Amino acid sequence: MNWSRAKTILIASFLLLNMILGFQLWSTNRSDQTGISLDPSSTVEDLNRALRNKNIRLTDELPTDPPKLKVITVKYDDSIKPGEEKTLKTPIYMSALLGKGASKEVQSLSEIPNFTMYQLDSAISRDGIYVFSQLYGKIPLFDVMVELNEKNGEITSYRQAFVEVESEVEQTEQKMISAQLAVRSLVDNYLSDGSIITEVRLGYHGQPYNSQTQPMYPHWRITIDNGDIYYLQAFNGAVEKGATLTPFGLKGDGEASTASPAPGSKNTPKK
Repeated sequence: MNWSRAKTILIASFLLLNMILGFQLWSTNRSDQTGISLDPSSTVEDLNRALRNKNIRLTDELPTDPPKLKVITVKYDDSIKPGEEKTLKTPIYMSALLGKGASKEVQSLSEIPNFTMYQLDSAISRDGIYVFSQLYGKIPLFDVMVELNEKNGEITSYRQAFVEVESEVEQTEQKMISAQLAVRSLVDNYLSDGSIITEVRLGYHGQPYNSQTQPMYPHWRITIDNGDIYYLQAFNGAVEKGATLTPFGLKGDGEASTASPAPGSKNTPKK
């Protein structure tokens, strides 16, 4: 027997075994950190069972096949002053923007720059204030908004943020946590018995920085009927609870809390 060769094979086998065990340990830790199992056996039935156990209602229909998304980098338009309320020279009737006869042509006639690139966000609009989120393709940028102020049925003033997505910053599209798993994580770890989930929406969200350029990550935004809003990072499952942010990341009456990872996580979300 060639003992030298046998010894080499034995050492290589041990190294391969250590690599396999190390990868399994890394995978387990990664799953523990997110607080969400990526096991495909987690089905709609599992979510429904969790909802029933805590008497939680889900009134929104969940997407079954979300697109793959990537991290984007946005640059705020410095020609638009964040937080500045501007009065419209010609007030706009809200019905002209929201009614069945509303069109891109009607929106483009308004004095608000690039207004056709925004979409109404009814989940965070409130009495007298209509919020429109800027879109990146068909995906909303939750923190980049136009707020329209209404008086007697007319829009008389607005505040706006606008960004450009930097195309030269290349990122790879990644598979995301499904809406079902996102809601299940929230139900198991954050929501009280009897809660009502009113909306589950995919979009981009980022922490405000004192910088003109910042990254934004795909998030599931989950809205509760009591006004609470949760952002679940769609790559690693980290959860941030916050109320509505005013446009362009400025802190307002609903100041967002600091990001908190999902239970069991040792790392804060990368944002």
